[in-house]
Amino acid sequence: MRLILRSALPAAFLIAESMVSAAVAAPGAVQPPPLDAYGELPQVEDAAISPDGTSIASVTHTGGERRVIILKNNEVVLNGSPGTTKVRAIEWADNDTVLLTNSATVPLFGFTAAKYEMNGTIILPLKPGGESGLVFGKNQGIAKTTRGRYGIRTIDGRTVGYFGGIALDVEGSQPRWRHGRSTLYAVDLKTNRARVLAQPPSEDHYRDWLIDRSGNVAVILDISETSGTWKINVPRGAELARGVDPTGNVSLIAFGKGGATAVYAIEDEDGASRWFEVPLAGGEAKEILYDTGIERLFVDRSSGDMIGYRTQGETPQTVMDDPAHQSAITRIFKAFSGREAHLIDWTPDFAKVLVRTTGNKDSGTWYLVDVRAKRADPIGYERAAISPEQVGAISVVGYKAQDGLDMDGILTLPPGREAKNLPVILLPHGGPAAHDKAEFDWWAQAFASRGYAVFQPNFRGSTGRTDAFRHAGDGQWGRKMQTDISDGLAELAKQGIVDPKRACIVGASYGGYAALAGVTLQQGLYRCAVSVAGVADLKLMYSTDIRESGDSKMLTKSLREQLGDPKLYDEVSPRRFAGRADAPVLLIHGKDDTVVGYKQSQVMADALKDARKPYEFVTLAGEDHWLSREETRKRMLSEAVRFVEKNNPAD
Repeated sequence: MRLILRSALPAAFLIAESMVSAAVAAPGAVQPPPLDAYGELPQVEDAAISPDGTSIASVTHTGGERRVIILKNNEVVLNGSPGTTKVRAIEWADNDTVLLTNSATVPLFGFTAAKYEMNGTIILPLKPGGESGLVFGKNQGIAKTTRGRYGIRTIDGRTVGYFGGIALDVEGSQPRWRHGRSTLYAVDLKTNRARVLAQPPSEDHYRDWLIDRSGNVAVILDISETSGTWKINVPRGAELARGVDPTGNVSLIAFGKGGATAVYAIEDEDGASRWFEVPLAGGEAKEILYDTGIERLFVDRSSGDMIGYRTQGETPQTVMDDPAHQSAITRIFKAFSGREAHLIDWTPDFAKVLVRTTGNKDSGTWYLVDVRAKRADPIGYERAAISPEQVGAISVVGYKAQDGLDMDGILTLPPGREAKNLPVILLPHGGPAAHDKAEFDWWAQAFASRGYAVFQPNFRGSTGRTDAFRHAGDGQWGRKMQTDISDGLAELAKQGIVDPKRACIVGASYGGYAALAGVTLQQGLYRCAVSVAGVADLKLMYSTDIRESGDSKMLTKSLREQLGDPKLYDEVSPRRFAGRADAPVLLIHGKDDTVVGYKQSQVMADALKDARKPYEFVTLAGEDHWLSREETRKRMLSEAVRFVEKNNPAD
């Protein structure tokens, strides 16, 4: 499968398709595509551009088969299959080397959890003489998994990658893990030979590193998981900063401009994220970007230096150190206004940029932007089977919670139907530390294509707003976080957009918990609930997470901060209120879920069965928490839509 190529768009990045910004869809029947068109994995999953701008590497998917495609000057130089592996990302290490990140669900015996999701990094050399295969594949004393990425540097003309890895004891018949703490390795990506660059932290400690442009460890962050004491220092040198955070909310961000400083982030006593910059030579740490929410950071990949950032909020701004970079990015975002535009990859000079767009009339498009030539060429379509007119209109709806807190959510309307008195699906996101944007969502659009309005509320506890808004969700599972969702339903009913008597609640992960809570902790709101990999019992989740962490005191404190007093968990656990379920429930769960255990849906099914409440339970064999496999993703979608249509018909 070659990447779909189309002719260039007009100069100055003029986008041919008109954008729809209104919430009301134009009347007129629109024939929906098959449901599988939504459940299939995107035809373009990821892409990257080489540093010299001549080549594009992509992970594509069509007909149930995943391919890795590499184009150089629009000619295919590699078209291969990565097998059945779950591909997570693709990137260029240099102009002749591609790195592919994958993952697998692996059973490990003798550890605190039965299964782990392990990442690997595959080296794909494009020139003869390079070693292909998994990073650490040629080192018997290192497990074949990468635990953290710390950059790519060019050292004496050679490309070196910096990865966390797990050291093995190779004495005896079988290699054994010494411990689970990461050692930092430097890997020559041409020979795939690794050497130790920094030792792992001591027991009950976590460590992070910044690697300078010369390939040396320049900054070390060390955190005690028992006391929360943290310190930042240079190797064999001065301590730069220290503090105490029992929940471990401390992180190294990047080097400052020119590499002479280190930027790090902490969370203060009020839960606000604060960034500081400290000279590597020692001196006072100064706060930067005060009261500025950062959506993403731009970092020079050759050095690790911070070169710019983009703010979050309703009117995000991009701020770059280099005026030429600033001009390029400003023009790109202006060209794609009206859609959610994501800068995926770029050449070091920002002369060429890969952009992914999504939104109204756009089910996912990838563009190669040539800034100097003022061209934006679409190079791939995520869901070519879904035409622009088949994309349900997407808009942001603001509302207030019962206690007056300002909220918003994303409304997706069924194509060709008047936005009046519609059946509705409440689709709360997972996380809960996440948020939904006004962009194409395959699950929301699938329901919309079948005649439903879909509302994705950004309840308190969501990201994308202020730190205070995020922390407003602390201790509010099943409480204000739950009523925030139904308050969104009430607002849509007030506006006459939806019929509140024809509502279902559907979600995955935390959204699955909210779906279960919507028909147990709340009553009289929903005709049905669909929980995909949802939490049913908070006490079970808490105890499982603590046990699988090795009884981490830091995780214990973090979970208690988010969830509240463990003595109160039963009060907001849907499992404990199965007897109050006032609508049919569909449970769907992947057997290989390492985030929310399969047991969560099992205990909910048992409780509903004992209470003689109507429910169905669908097991997805070989599936993880993220619905990574196409066949099981399509099955999940077909089962969810079938169940909703049965209990809450759109017509």
